[in-house]
Amino acid sequence: MLALLLCALLAVHTDALDVRVPESPVVALFGTDAVLNCSFSGVSNFNLSDLSVFWQLSDTKRTVHSYWQSRDQLTDQDDRFANRTSLYPDQLMAGNTSLLLKKVRVADEGSYSCFVRVQTHGSGAMLMQVAAPFSKPLVTWGSESNLKPGDMVALTCVAYGGYPEAEVLWQDGAGRNLTDNVTVSQVANEEGLFSVKSILTVILEPNSTYNCRLTNPLLGEEGQASVTITAQGLVFPPLALWLTVALAVCLLALLIALAAVCRRKIKESCEEMRAEEEAKELEEAKELEEAKSAATPLKS
Repeated sequence: MLALLLCALLAVHTDALDVRVPESPVVALFGTDAVLNCSFSGVSNFNLSDLSVFWQLSDTKRTVHSYWQSRDQLTDQDDRFANRTSLYPDQLMAGNTSLLLKKVRVADEGSYSCFVRVQTHGSGAMLMQVAAPFSKPLVTWGSESNLKPGDMVALTCVAYGGYPEAEVLWQDGAGRNLTDNVTVSQVANEEGLFSVKSILTVILEPNSTYNCRLTNPLLGEEGQASVTITAQGLVFPPLALWLTVALAVCLLALLIALAAVCRRKIKESCEEMRAEEEAKELEEAKELEEAKSAATPLKS
């Protein structure tokens, strides 16, 4: 019915009204009320009963809001806009046919056409984009207690409740971009809002800082979170350290004791060898003396 009425209105006059809508896309915040501006000029001295205003979705031609015969006509209104739209009745005679859209949803995003007829007619189309800020990013990393330099570790950056999809950038402590070994996943909930999760895999180094920067392409807002991995997180646990020291002390004491035993054994062996040599020399000297005594003739 509404389509037929529009065709009939367009066929009545060929001259066009000057209908003005924003040229740039309008960014509406999720959950808030948005105003889609539309105004007209080129006519004067008209009655409100002569004014017809139609708001439609440009692609599907579904009715967003209709007004003629001095009142709203919502019979053909799309169900998702029910109780969420209104014009500004006290400003219609001044040429303001803007639409108030309440509690903006992600599904409301799209192109809207504003058609106006007063004696003549005109129309304009505008783009509305929906945006929702993300929560502050949070960076976490593995809680393993036995990590050491050179190990691979996964850093995870998460944020929630934003729209459209976020842009995620990882940087090191010096501000250099990290693009290798990065994965990003973004999942929408029933309201169309995204949860973003990005994982950066790095080789563990002590005293290193990693930053996760998140940007909403429509709002230009940026959230940042960082994590610093210090050398303290990579030292041995206290118990293991004391066990290592104790083992080292025991080993040193064992080596000292072994060296003392070896030295004593060597000393005793040397003394025994020296005693044996001295006894042997005495035995040889005695035998030689006896031999000399036997060889000497007795005097008469």
